[in-house]
Parts: sequence; structure tokens; C-alpha cells
Amino acid sequence: MANPTGEQFEITRGNARAVITEIGAGLRAFEISGVPYVETFAEDEKPPKGLGQVLLPWPNRTKGGKWEFEGVQQQLEITEEARGNAIHGLTRHREWELLEHAETSITLAVDVEVQPGWPVPLRATITYDLQPRELVVTHEIRNEGEKPIGVGVGTHPYFRIGDAPTDELTLTLPATRVRPYEGDQQMPYADEQDVEGTEYDFRRGKLLEGVDLDTAFGGLELAADGTHHYVLSHGDRQLVVWTGPDFRWVQVFTPDDLVGRGRAVAIEPMTCPADALNTGTDLIELEPATSWTGSWGIRVP
Repeated sequence: MANPTGEQFEITRGNARAVITEIGAGLRAFEISGVPYVETFAEDEKPPKGLGQVLLPWPNRTKGGKWEFEGVQQQLEITEEARGNAIHGLTRHREWELLEHAETSITLAVDVEVQPGWPVPLRATITYDLQPRELVVTHEIRNEGEKPIGVGVGTHPYFRIGDAPTDELTLTLPATRVRPYEGDQQMPYADEQDVEGTEYDFRRGKLLEGVDLDTAFGGLELAADGTHHYVLSHGDRQLVVWTGPDFRWVQVFTPDDLVGRGRAVAIEPMTCPADALNTGTDLIELEPATSWTGSWGIRVP
């Protein structure tokens, strides 16, 4: 049987190591000195719950798979059948082309063709680059068509700090706004809410024990270096997920049944929230023959 994630590409730098999959260009492993900082899965398995996958040309859900482009209704394939939505874009299960594979970095690419529900062709690349105690991920999307279109980018890593139980981790988010979900289709409320005084206020850090989230956070405050910082900590150990300013949203998901781990936490950088193809919220507007580039990363202080 063919490997469901294709070839496995390893990059290393000193005592740091990462593994990227050919199918979906996903992040299957990142560790330093043998300590894992992302959840993983066996190379002959499919990534559970979107683990490590790249989400484009939209992240999260498009309600009913329907949206409108230039006055014409589009119908995407329903890929979340239980809720009747199109979820997480068009490239998660595609084979990405290997462009460059060096010892410390790798670049892959994929073409998003015109297809039912998607009217404009795109070219996307992703580069994973190992720095000292850090993995930097850079996305580029180019409009290869003749009409402008709005797009979104996201990614779906689950994080850990070695073998520390997820419920013992403390999560800190610089988010001032939230869009909780409502209804059976897991779509967010149209209006953002202030986190002040609510269960969604993670600005001062909150232990993950008892926390149940599949939630989009916005109103993200920039750190002094011009990026957003999401921090997981366990005692004196920390992991920092940083995102560039165009990643204006972060989805936090805390399932209790991740294969091989059980209780887990995904911190998902996103340029736009769920259903952005319909609402237009923070879509990246790409004119013909133009590109967008944005980065995020994982740093272990």
C-alpha cells in the first residue's frame, strides 16, 4: 500500500530535526535534542485531525461549501460531511512538488487548478527553514489567473513540550477578540466579542486543564518584534509560536482523542477566520500575476 503521506523529507540543523510530508506539505515532526515540540504520527498513517497540514486557499470552514465570485455562486466539494461544509482548502491531500531540499531547509510547491467551486488558478509554495532552536515557515501564493481573487492561508500543528501532559500546559494568547461557534455547522458568530471578563481571555495565561476550545481568536496584539506570540509553558520550559502581522487570527482546538496522544492542543495560525470566502473578513486580495508572502514559526527559548 502506498504511503498516505508520500515521501518523508527530513531537515536537520545541529540537534534540531523536522520532518515534512510530500502529501500536503505537512509538518510531521519537530524536535530539539530528541524532545518533541509538535505532535506526530506514523509515516504510514494519515495525519489525524488535520495534524500539521497546510490549509489553503482558505482555512477552516466554508458554510455549505457555497460562496459567490463575481456574482456567480460557487459550490465547493463538501469535505466535512457530518456538518455539510467545505473545510481547510484544496491542497491537504495533494502531492506537492519538491523544489529544493537542503540540509536545513526545504521548499515545496503545488498548483491550485480551476475546478468546481474555485474559479482562479493559484501557485503556492512553502519553505521550512531550521534556525537555531527555531523552525521558520514561509508561505507564498501567486495568482496565476486573469481575475483578482481573495484567498486565505492557515496551518494545523498540534504542540507539546516533551512528554508533559497537555492539561499541565499553560497557554497565553495576545487576543482581545473572539468568535465562538454556534449551531450544528460549527460556524462562528458574525460578530466578534471582547474577551474581557470571559472564559476566552488568555492574555495572562491559563492552564489548559478543563479548557474545551475549537475557537477563533482575533484582535491580536503585536509584540515588540512586530509579530504575534502564542506561548505554551510548563514550569520553566516554554514554546513560542509566532506569526507575521498578516496572520490576524488563530484557531485553538483542544480535542481529547488525538490518536497516540489523547488530550492535545492545536494552535492554528490563520490569515482569516472561518467562512471568510463569504464574509470577506481579512481575505488576502490577489490581483493577477501578483503574490503574497507571509511567515510564522516555532521557537524554543
